[in-house]
Amino acid sequence: MKAFTSFYRRTILSRHTNLDFSAMIPNAGCSRTLCLTSICSETQELVDYLDRLKNFERSGVPENAGTETDDGFDLGRMKRLMDRLGNPQSKYKIVHVAGTKGKGSTAAFLSNILRAEGYRVGCYTSPHIRTIRERLSVGTQNEPVPADMLYSLFLRIRKFLDQAVAHESGLLSHFEVLTAIAFTLFADQNVDIAVIEAGLGGARDATNIISSSELAAAVITTIGREHLAALGGSLESIALAKSGIIKHGCPVILGGPFLPHIEQIMRDKALSNCSPVVSACDFGNRSVMNGLGIINGEPHQTCDIRLHIEKDMPLYINLKDVNISMIGYHQLQNAVTATCAALCLRNQGWRIADGSIRSGLESTQLLGRSQFLKKEETEALGLPGSMALLDGAHTQESAKALANTISTVCQNSRLVLVVAMASDKDHSGFAKELLMGDKSRSASALFLKDVWTKTCKELGTEYIYKDSVEYLKQLDASVHSIGKSNKMTITAESSITNCLKAGNRILKARVGEQPGIVVVTGSLHIVSSMLATIQAKFP
Repeated sequence: MKAFTSFYRRTILSRHTNLDFSAMIPNAGCSRTLCLTSICSETQELVDYLDRLKNFERSGVPENAGTETDDGFDLGRMKRLMDRLGNPQSKYKIVHVAGTKGKGSTAAFLSNILRAEGYRVGCYTSPHIRTIRERLSVGTQNEPVPADMLYSLFLRIRKFLDQAVAHESGLLSHFEVLTAIAFTLFADQNVDIAVIEAGLGGARDATNIISSSELAAAVITTIGREHLAALGGSLESIALAKSGIIKHGCPVILGGPFLPHIEQIMRDKALSNCSPVVSACDFGNRSVMNGLGIINGEPHQTCDIRLHIEKDMPLYINLKDVNISMIGYHQLQNAVTATCAALCLRNQGWRIADGSIRSGLESTQLLGRSQFLKKEETEALGLPGSMALLDGAHTQESAKALANTISTVCQNSRLVLVVAMASDKDHSGFAKELLMGDKSRSASALFLKDVWTKTCKELGTEYIYKDSVEYLKQLDASVHSIGKSNKMTITAESSITNCLKAGNRILKARVGEQPGIVVVTGSLHIVSSMLATIQAKFP
């Protein structure tokens, strides 16, 4: 696995600050499922079954696959599969969550709010970090579905899955079958409500088999350019695809912020379906971030959640000093979006107390999303004395959110970036956001190195290559001489381990005994690898 290392200095969002950058970017490893740890034999049998199916998470999504065109995914295939299984999705109410970014966090916030009220909740999200069971949780606890429960269900319905795969001439995909398993599991476990995250787009996504009578609310978090070709080639076509989850008469919660004409596309879709719209960016949203603190050794942001929305569906709540462990303004917006959804449910007659909303928001954590490691976990990675942040950001929009998180938590800190990205991502846009403020889709280390070098030149940021004459002279002369340099150090490394070693060496040379921070980002695959390393040390 190749790696590219990049080290940079604060303040990340200031164009006038010289950024010292020694980034370590390993190969993204995007040809594999995000499970890098051992799997029990029961789960492995299901994984092996799914791995024999078409997996677009591995191969990439075809052009226009998520659009309402002849090239779009065939929802009829999914409907026929659900017919074979008895349409379990019709046995409970569903909140359907779509969006370019933030849908996983929003789904987690809302699920935990409902669990805090005592409801039995089914939650289905993707992708996973360590085990496929993370994609499904059921009941009153926010835990991956137990292996024996999932395996028992798989054995019971396997003959129906086999029949469907044969009937569809092998065209059923990994995601379609797993989605069907999730819907069936939630019915088996008698959930009160399910929170379902769309996989790609909305209109032609496998999750979009939910009728208006089953849908409690539709949530659209954000609209960005990820999967652009698969969703029609423009922000407008992406908005149209995601608005496909809107159903007749069912409330719609818009996260945002959106460009005005993009929001109008979704509002027009809602209007044509006689669906009330609630915006988490309404002028009545007076939610604010008050500051940061440490609780049980981990950073939290203290926020006031204040909503007084009057349009379409009146919503009101005033929660002061909510301690959210998901860091960043974007996570505050996700929390507000989830709160709007919860209040919409309350307006429909669901019992949801303000205290449950607070408790649900405060208890929510997600692996690999704004995840700060504990001291012992950082030491397990060979980074004693440093902070470590794991975040699976891999788009320009998510890089901007990550930059905001770093700016919020790590002011005046020097840091090392460990970045792994797939080859079909916007490397230049990703780099600019951070500098400013098996056919594998993995990008090579040298390619990533070239992108970051080119971006430095475009932004007028000085840099040197690790192992260059200038760098070696500095390192040989004194570790303090590197600390005085305002130039970035850019290097390609042969492995993640070498990345961490090189970055830690540079970090220590630049900051001495002062704490620095290592940020692992670019894909959930590298985050998974880091967590697997930690898990091996703490089984």
